[in-house]
Amino acid sequence: MPLAVYLLGVAIFAQGTSELMIAGLLPEMAADLGVSVPDAGLLISGFAVGMLVGAPLLAVLTLRWPRRTALLAFMAVFAATHVAGALTSSYGVLLVSRVVGAFVYAGFWAVAAATAIGLVPENARGRAISVVAGGLTVATLIGLPLGTLVGQQFGWRAAFWAVAVLSTLSAAGVWATIPGTARGEGRTGALRDQLRALVRPAMWLAVGTTALSTSGLIAVFAYLSAMLVEHTGVASAWVSGVLALYGLGALTGITLGGRVADRWPFALLFAGLTGMTLVSAGFALGSQTVWAVAPLALLLGVFGFALNPALNTRVFALAAGAPTLAASWNVAAFNVGITAGPWLGGVALDAGLGYASIGWIGAAFALAAMVTVALSRAAARPAVQPVPETAGRAS
Repeated sequence: MPLAVYLLGVAIFAQGTSELMIAGLLPEMAADLGVSVPDAGLLISGFAVGMLVGAPLLAVLTLRWPRRTALLAFMAVFAATHVAGALTSSYGVLLVSRVVGAFVYAGFWAVAAATAIGLVPENARGRAISVVAGGLTVATLIGLPLGTLVGQQFGWRAAFWAVAVLSTLSAAGVWATIPGTARGEGRTGALRDQLRALVRPAMWLAVGTTALSTSGLIAVFAYLSAMLVEHTGVASAWVSGVLALYGLGALTGITLGGRVADRWPFALLFAGLTGMTLVSAGFALGSQTVWAVAPLALLLGVFGFALNPALNTRVFALAAGAPTLAASWNVAAFNVGITAGPWLGGVALDAGLGYASIGWIGAAFALAAMVTVALSRAAARPAVQPVPETAGRAS
């Protein structure tokens, strides 16, 4: 595997750490900025909105750019937004910086996937994509708790500075290893063909499953640290440990899911969503007890991330001729969920329904996702051909 593919994974790790660590720093950021925890939670939703818009738009706009140029431009803007965020005392400026940073992060995702595929032979493409996407899983396991710990010990701004430095170092690695002559594949006719592949009903069901399942996962995860501190009564120093359990579960889940997604995608989706439903209900019923919340955090990571390989392979199977835009389409769907989950959770908390309501919201989204999977499975079954009346008769 070329070194460049691993460095693309490191770049996703740096940017993914920024995406995830806000959930572990909500109480500290809310207190420092003088806003409520639900308002601080909008920093997560704002990031998701930036990715939602950035993924398809930048995937189209940069199809003709040299890929190294696009990747470096995205990372330079991403690092700059974190410098701005670390320096500002304004909640509004911080929110804008999160949206802009997410916008270019989404573009990086789409171009990095296409670049990784172009650097390896056809029979190694799946492994290359798994290395790049694995950067986000490592960010969940290491970056999230480490970013939370740095933010709690030295202030949340220190975590922003750390992401800016790591992003800059990653950009240097991209510059050194990605060929400057590697260009995008954009042509007007090719773009029209790719867009046609994305408007099929089966594709809408697939990305709908992505959006709904992600909503259920993030609705619970986004307020997990706040739930631990304000509802369960866990000391702030222990929050990073519970989040590390979630990260360990995520690594376990995506590893197990990757082993079975190609052979049994629908079985994996049903099993993962069933587990998410039960775990989310467990949070609703047992959120006051740390001995319940800690293992539930582990299981939430397992079931939530076990879905990821099947969610991605399903979309690529349905749009085999449009890999770049298919990737951006699914990234957008993921971020619809990342936007909707925290927003609805914040509405429930503002309405005084308490942290138990977050678990019920997660369970409801998981059940809705199962409906879309069932519809997709039914549509994927080959039609049964009628048996001729003469079949089996002696001539």
